[in-house]
This record gives sequence, C-alpha cells and structure tokens, in this order.
Amino acid sequence: MTRSPSTALPGGSALLAGHQVARIGYGAMQLERLREDPKAAIGLVRRAVEAGVSHVDTAQFYGDGFANDVLSRALHATDEVVVVTKVGADSNPGGPIPLRPAQRPGDLRASVEDNLRGLGADRLAVVNLRRLGDGPGIEADGDQVVPIEDQLATMIALRDEGKIGAIGLSGVTLDDLRTALPAGIACVQNAYNVISREHEDLLALCIAEGIAWVPFFPLGSAFARFPNVADDPVVSDAAATLGVPPVQIGLAWLLAHAPNVLLVPGTASVAHLEENLAAGDLVLPPTMIAALDG
Repeated sequence: MTRSPSTALPGGSALLAGHQVARIGYGAMQLERLREDPKAAIGLVRRAVEAGVSHVDTAQFYGDGFANDVLSRALHATDEVVVVTKVGADSNPGGPIPLRPAQRPGDLRASVEDNLRGLGADRLAVVNLRRLGDGPGIEADGDQVVPIEDQLATMIALRDEGKIGAIGLSGVTLDDLRTALPAGIACVQNAYNVISREHEDLLALCIAEGIAWVPFFPLGSAFARFPNVADDPVVSDAAATLGVPPVQIGLAWLLAHAPNVLLVPGTASVAHLEENLAAGDLVLPPTMIAALDG
C-alpha cells in the first residue's frame, strides 16, 4: 500500500466558493442516528474538525433540524469551516416519506430562513438549490414543478440581500447547469461514484467552468440505481490488493478522477469517519486506476 505524505487537510485542498477547503469533508445527514445522544453527535463533528475537515454539508431537513442544531453547537467561529446547506425540500415528520417538495420561490426563501435559524447564522456560506426532477427520492408535481429560471432569480435575490454567500446546485441536468451558469455557480451535487457515472458530461462542464463537484452517494446507496460501491468486484479486488477497506478505494478513485472533486461522506461513527478521512492519503497505482476507470 502506498500513501502520500500526510497533509493538514484530508485529501489535500480545492476551491469551494473562493475558500480553500479539505477535499474530504463531512456530510451531516447521518447525525440523526445519534438523536438520543446529542453529546456524541457534537463530539463526532468536533473530531472531524480536529482531523482537518473544513467543509460540512447539511440541510435543515436533515433529521427535522437535528443536524443543523448539532452543527450550531459543535462548530466555533474560529474553526473556519465552510458549511454548505440546501433548499428545495422541507421536513415532513410522520409522512410516508419524511420529506416534502419545497420548490416554489417562496418555499426556497422560507427554507433559507429556516437554515439561518437552525444554524444560528447571519449568513449561509453556500446554499445548494436541490432540484427534484432527476431523483432519486421525492419528486415534484403540480405547482412544485418550477422553472429553474424562477428559482435562480430567488437565489440571486437572497445572495444580493446578503443572506447567502454563494449558490450551488443539486440533482440537476446538463441543461439546468448551462442555464444557471450566468448566475455564478459554486458547486454541483449530483449522484456519482466509481460504478455510477451517468453524469460525466456534467462533471466535464464543471471542470471547464471551475465549479466544485461534490458527488452524493459517493459509496452507493440503498437505491437500486446506485448500488453499493463496496460490493463491486473490481473495487473489492483493489481493496484486497492494497489491504484497505473498499470504501477507501471508492473515495480515493473519486479524488484521483478529477481535481475539482470534493467529498462529503456521512457517518455517525468516529471509526468510520477516520476510515473515510484516511482515503485522502491513499495513492492508487496507475494500473488500478485504469481497472477502476474501466
């Protein structure tokens, strides 16, 4: 196993909305699993920051506000962590799915205000507009089907008002991104990993435009469309060869695949957090990258 020299920032660094951040960050969605132990949740976030994480992904609808509440208590002004949140859905406790679409301009504005309150912030560094046309998960219908131009107008207004610093996109098509480019886009979050690469065209445009690519489901999911990366035989063979967990192969491949990739794998476990961060030191041999590329 070959490892690169250790760095202060896991995986090195890349630009996000004008900030140099660690290429391996932390996704807060799974903090909800620690709802009965908030101290453990806060401790997990503090451990991430101490390990060099400087980019955290969240949303007010993660755990119906629990994740943002934890972050508001765990993060300090001196941490210099870029917190990226998202709008486009709201919590729906007790519903068949704990989320409901919130795509209308008024919904987006209300969600920004909810995130400001939940995070205890005066300004949100980056807010991702989560579109619901590309799945997976909830879908928009009726008056929740809103042209992206109308949504961007609201996001730009919120940026002009100083409520948000930069605009990101999530769950978008290539046409969506092209439409949004004049607004100034800091990052794009779409489902993408070593075995699910249907958005290579979007990634290529992001590289050309200097936009951070922040894949969700970097290790797969419970959705059949995005299977578990660790179960792929090429990934598991590579992991056995290097003597590392398969998840590290999946994350290391993403880092090697494009220079604008930023990762925000989520976990409720300190051990898994450290395993994810260690992927930033893993150097994949060229022959292995070629096999994974194939």
